[in-house]
Amino acid sequence: MKMSESFIYTSKETPKDAELKSHQFLVRAGYIQQVGAGIYNLLPLGLSVLENIKTIIRKHLNDAGAQELVLGFVTPASFWQKSGRYEQYGKELLRIKDRKDQDFVLGPTYEEAIVECVRGRIASYKQLPINLYQIHLKFRDELRARFGLIRGREFVMKDAYSFHSTQEDLDREFLVMEEAYRKIFDELGIRYVVVEADSGAIGGSGSKEFMLLASCGEDTLVTCECGYASNIEVAKIGEDDKCCKCGSTLRYEKGIEIGHIFKLGDKYSKPMNATFLDQQGKAQPFVMGCYGIGVSRLIAGIAEQMSDDKGLCWNSNIAPFEKLILISNIKDERQREVGLSLYHHLRAKGERVLLDDRNERFGVKISDFELLGIPEALVVGKDLENGQVELINRKDSNRLRLEIDTILGA
Repeated sequence: MKMSESFIYTSKETPKDAELKSHQFLVRAGYIQQVGAGIYNLLPLGLSVLENIKTIIRKHLNDAGAQELVLGFVTPASFWQKSGRYEQYGKELLRIKDRKDQDFVLGPTYEEAIVECVRGRIASYKQLPINLYQIHLKFRDELRARFGLIRGREFVMKDAYSFHSTQEDLDREFLVMEEAYRKIFDELGIRYVVVEADSGAIGGSGSKEFMLLASCGEDTLVTCECGYASNIEVAKIGEDDKCCKCGSTLRYEKGIEIGHIFKLGDKYSKPMNATFLDQQGKAQPFVMGCYGIGVSRLIAGIAEQMSDDKGLCWNSNIAPFEKLILISNIKDERQREVGLSLYHHLRAKGERVLLDDRNERFGVKISDFELLGIPEALVVGKDLENGQVELINRKDSNRLRLEIDTILGA
């Protein structure tokens, strides 16, 4: 893509309500645009990052045997009334009526919808287990939407739901999904911990949270070198802040919840009368698991970890582009020709490349490169007289001169 033809606009101004650097940089670099309290447009750069994250999520969930679908964003209120959550959920649940005075909700979570989807289609234990997931919009009418994409009202989430005939089979799938989540977050290159957690409004018999480590996190985590880790809300702490397992001194850290997995049991299937026939031909409620990842929240969480005082510093598998080709002086015909040659050559090799061909000062272009967080820049400038371009690494600012003929010949 050429910047002169793109919908990429950067800004030096920091939004007044942006407390976190992730929020500041994502707005200033043109990844997101706020349109209301807790509601953001994902601009082309932001959408590219979102899609890259989704690709990684899909790979590992598909490998784990899950199947993707998409449930309706608007859910009949009757589903929630069956489960008993319609009255319990509180004001975070946005309730609406259509022109026929029928009640609906904008889904903040989809347990009821997936139960209705599966009910009647899965009739026998022979059809179990099955794991279905979606990556979809959700809406939660937060009292205090803040921190940009970290706590928005409208957000993108991956939620998976598994259906089983026995608790033992759910326990097995829970471990499979925990491992899939570890692979997802490892590939994203983030620092995180897995902690014991409270099941909250979702409910169930047990849950674990995946917490991205960040000083701005709203959750306090208790961790130990022996491997024990817990959200402080459910932590078991010995005397003098010692670990309940090994007796060592505990560490306290801050984190952002990016994933949560639950053992739901029959919390939703039983009240909604969603059953299958077991080996004896007797109707039994489905035993369920639930597995969520905050996908749009991940964009902000990763930006908290992968940034410095100048801007974003994406890993190449997350970044909207792998390389930026920066033409120092677009009015210089030789620079323009070489820049275009490099651009077309790298694109033909399958690399995701952005060409900065704007009529801007060199300093502006370098500042934008640092703000955008693209992993590498090839600077086409004064080194042309030696047949070279300069390669700049965004994370460590390391600079290396490369032969143009070597690049084009590769």
